[in-house]
Formats: sequence, structure tokens, C-alpha cells
Amino acid sequence: MEADLVRELPVGEGWQYEPKWDGFRGVIENVGGELAVWSRSDKPLLRYFPELRPLGELLPPNSALDGEIVIVRDGALDFDAMQMRLHPAESRIRKLSAEIPAEFVAFDILLWDGKPIWKQPLAERRAELERRANGFRLSPATGDITEAQGWLDRFESLGLDGVIAKRLDAVYLPGSREAVVKVKEHKTADCVVVGIRWKGDREQVATLLLGLYREDGGMDYVGSCAVAAKTRAEVAARVLPLLEEREDWGGFSEPNRWGSGELQEAPLRPELVVEVRYDKVQGSRFRHGTKLLRWREDKAPADCTWRELRPPKGAESVEKLFG
Repeated sequence: MEADLVRELPVGEGWQYEPKWDGFRGVIENVGGELAVWSRSDKPLLRYFPELRPLGELLPPNSALDGEIVIVRDGALDFDAMQMRLHPAESRIRKLSAEIPAEFVAFDILLWDGKPIWKQPLAERRAELERRANGFRLSPATGDITEAQGWLDRFESLGLDGVIAKRLDAVYLPGSREAVVKVKEHKTADCVVVGIRWKGDREQVATLLLGLYREDGGMDYVGSCAVAAKTRAEVAARVLPLLEEREDWGGFSEPNRWGSGELQEAPLRPELVVEVRYDKVQGSRFRHGTKLLRWREDKAPADCTWRELRPPKGAESVEKLFG
């Protein structure tokens, strides 16, 4: 299930509130005695988080939980440490898993001992989760809007990413946003990197050009993100292999100034996702330049749509959250 961005948490007895974890979303499952962890884009994750293997002993065959893989350091979530795990060298992964182990925080139950619990409403699924998922760390949940608002006030220091509200009467709807909404403390968006702007005569990457997908599958240019001098080498290593040579390329930004030297641009294959912080959206673009927060290897470009920016109308330490 996915969440729609809203400006305020919904109020009423029909909602359950949970923290919005800042990690890698994952489904952990035991199929025929074999443990697996899958990202929301169907990528296997257990290789990068081998310390989660013991959780397989807690799951009966044909069982699955939905949740988030997180790393907690000094009482707060550390997303940078999560990204360090996406490393090709197995020895490096083993070293990091021992030094800064990840945890799986479960917030929903999909299948248990072959029983399709996902077909039950959330209120029943939560009760099943608390009854069956012994040994798992469970995400806190509350029906108290005051407590949920208090989480928002504390989340910046904890490294969490907002609050989720879920309809208690809804069954699990894979890929749907109908029954889940989210409120973020800061204005951030996940965007596809669709191009670059060169510094000088193709000497260095100065700016990333950002896009979001429309409902018809087309791409809209939404703004830019400056690349800090100290990160240009790292950014170049990521983006330059994706350069496209297209004769029909006319540029996403400032098309009337295309080819003027300092603003020379080039398209990229839309395979990378970044999270940026912005101040305001005006029309169909960010009003000002955005700040690059991090790369989102765990998110598929196709998931970066206008829902990142346009909410539908109408619509202390981390450990202490677990009680």
C-alpha cells in the first residue's frame, strides 16, 4: 500500500496513526522455509541486510509481514547508514552489518501460516500482528490524534519522516493510495533525475534537472537542484553513465537559453531518484532551486509522480516509541 500526501492529519474514530519510518520499505516473508525480504519495487534486499536472517525463525512457512528496514544510531534513524549498505562487495556488507546492524519494524501482517490476513480490515490485521508477530519490533500505533500530533513535533530530532494515517476499515490494497495518507514535517519530494546542466564547457556537473511523471505516463520538468562542489565527483560518477545523445533534445529548463554555454544541458536516462527539499511550488515547477538531501536507490522512478507535490483535495529517542 502507498500513501497520499495531505496537509493535515484526518480526525475521527476511523483512523489509526503510525510514525512514518525513514528507511527502506520491505516485505519479509517465509515461503517454504526460505526467508526473503523484498523492496516495494520487487528487488531482493536480504543480501544487503544479512543480520535480518534470524527473523526467519520467527516466521512460520507461508507467512509475510509488511514493514520498514531501519538503522538506529544514537537514538535517531540514520538513512545515510542505510544507503551505505547498497554496496556490491559482500565483505563490506558483512562488516557494516556487524558494526551498525539494521532492524525490521513491522507495521502490517499480510499472510500467516497460509492464512490470507491481508483480506481483513486494518483493525483486525493490527490485532493479528500484535498477537502473532512475537519477537518482531512493531511500529507504534494509536487512535489518539493528540499523540500523533505530538509525534510530529518530536520527529525532526528522531530522524523520522512524518505521520501516517490509515483507515481502520480498509483491507490491504496493494499499490493503492485509497486508505493511507501521510503528513510530513518538512517539504520534501522524491524526483527523477532527467538531465544535467554543465558547468562551463562540459567540465563538471553543476545542476541536476528534476522531473515527475504525469498520470498519462509523460514526464514533466519540475525544477533543478544545484550540486555542491564537494560532491561533484560523486554525482558525476552516478549520472554520467546515463547520458543520452538525442538530436531532438531541446532541454527541460530555460529552453530559450538552451546552448548558451554556462547553461548547456544534457538529458539522462530516467533511472535515478533523489529526495530534495523545496520551499514552494508555483505553477508546475519549484519556485526556487531545491536542496539535494539524498539519493533514493530504494525507490523506483515510476513512483515519482505529481502526488509528491500535490496533495489530493479533501484529503526524544526512537526506541522510546516502542514503549
